[in-house]
Amino acid sequence: MAELRTEEEQVEAIKSWWKENGRSLLIGIVVAVAAVVGWKGWQQKVETESANASIRYQNLVESMLALQASPDAEDQRATAQHLADTIREEHGDTGYASMAALLVARAAVDAGELEQALQELDWVVENGSSEELKQLALLRSARIQLARGEQQQAESLLAKTTDSYFPSLVNELKGDLFVAKGYKAQAHEAYVRALETASQQGRPILEMKRDNVVPGASS
Repeated sequence: MAELRTEEEQVEAIKSWWKENGRSLLIGIVVAVAAVVGWKGWQQKVETESANASIRYQNLVESMLALQASPDAEDQRATAQHLADTIREEHGDTGYASMAALLVARAAVDAGELEQALQELDWVVENGSSEELKQLALLRSARIQLARGEQQQAESLLAKTTDSYFPSLVNELKGDLFVAKGYKAQAHEAYVRALETASQQGRPILEMKRDNVVPGASS
C-alpha cells in the first residue's frame, strides 16, 4: 500500500512538474530544432550563393578572354560589364565581387578608360571582402595615378599600402615614384628591395629599372 501511494505521489509530482515546466520545455525544444534547421538552411544558402558566384565569375573570365581577342566588340564588352555588375549586386560580400571588379578595371585600362578603372578599384578598396584584394586595388590605383602624372595622389594611395601582401609590387611602385620625382638614389634602393621578394617572371623588368638609375645621384 505504501509502495502504491509512493508511485501515485511520483505520478502526481510528475504531473505537477509538467504543468509548471512543460510549456517552457516544449518552447526550448522548438527553439533548438528551429536553430538547427535555420543553421542548415543558412549553410545551404551560403553554398548555393557561392556556387552561383563561382559560375558567374567563370563566365566573366571567359567573356574577358573573348574581349581580349576582339577589343572592339561592344556586345562582348557589354556582356562582361553586365556579368560584373550582377556579381557585385548579388554576391557583393564575396571575394568574387572584388575579383570581378579587378578584371573590369584591367579591361578598362587596356581600353584607355582610366576613370572607369579607378571607379572599379575604389569599389574594391571600400567594399572588398579581402584585405589582400584591397591592397592590390590600392596599388593598381596608385599606378594609374602615377601614369597620369598625378604624383601626389599616387603617393597618397601608396601610403595606405603595406608590404605584408605584395612587398615587391609596393617597392617597385615606390621606385617608380622616386624616378618620377627625380630621386634616383632612393629609386635604386627601392628597386633593390623589390628584387628581394620578386618572382622570376618579374625580375628582368626590375633589374632593368634598377640598372637605369645611378646610385647616389638625385635632383
